[in-house]
Amino acid sequence: MMRANVLAAFLLVLPWEGARAGAPEAPVDVKPVKIRPKMPELHRERPEVRESAGLNAAETNIVDAPTAAVLDYGGYSSQTRFYSHGGLLEYVSFGVYPRLNLGVAMAINGLIGNDTAVRARPPEVQVKYRFYDGDRYLPALGVGFDGQGFDYSPTEKKCHDRQRGFYVTATEELGLPGLQAHPSFNISDFDSNSIFGSLPLSYNIQDKAMVIFEWDNINNFGNSRVNSGLRVYLTPKLRVDFAVRRIGQGGFFADNSSRGPERIVQLKYSGSF
Repeated sequence: MMRANVLAAFLLVLPWEGARAGAPEAPVDVKPVKIRPKMPELHRERPEVRESAGLNAAETNIVDAPTAAVLDYGGYSSQTRFYSHGGLLEYVSFGVYPRLNLGVAMAINGLIGNDTAVRARPPEVQVKYRFYDGDRYLPALGVGFDGQGFDYSPTEKKCHDRQRGFYVTATEELGLPGLQAHPSFNISDFDSNSIFGSLPLSYNIQDKAMVIFEWDNINNFGNSRVNSGLRVYLTPKLRVDFAVRRIGQGGFFADNSSRGPERIVQLKYSGSF
């Protein structure tokens, strides 16, 4: 009787095992779909998680001013700015180490249009390191160096808008979801040791667009700049900026070029290796 029961059990299990053996295995490269839960408490306490939780790439700058955000380790970005007089300014940045970004920028005046006097400027270096990720009470903090100036004058042999130089920056949400402040201080020229300030604001509209504003180069009111514009996300990795620099300014620089408002367009693509 016992042998009959064992034989019956074996005959029942055998077809099941055969079906399992004949079933195709799942490909090893297929990963299960994961849905990221919303974690408001964690996002408030750790800004770096909040930055990576959205679909869009981290915002490392506003118009001219930096934020405390950095590219991820192994990440890269390419930003192209089209500015006045047919100029083109190209930035390339890399996440060479966790929290550390290295980049280089190069400006070419008169590249676009009928101007025959095309002038390429020497490349300039950018470095940024975020040394504090922030929490519920303190903002994320970063330190860096940016040697790239804006609006180079061949007559004066210098940029009308000087390089940022050494800077310290912070990023913090202001209570309203999507609204962030990115204040910073910088020393552009170590010979004069003058300290400048910057007060940028950004408002993200459902990851579709961002309103950007900054009061930059704050040392004396006459030489400060107000920049503003709209950032449109074409894809999570590609965005375009339409901005105006030096809003409300007028007059002329020493080389008789206008120091009035300047319209710029920026394209930026971010990815990872």
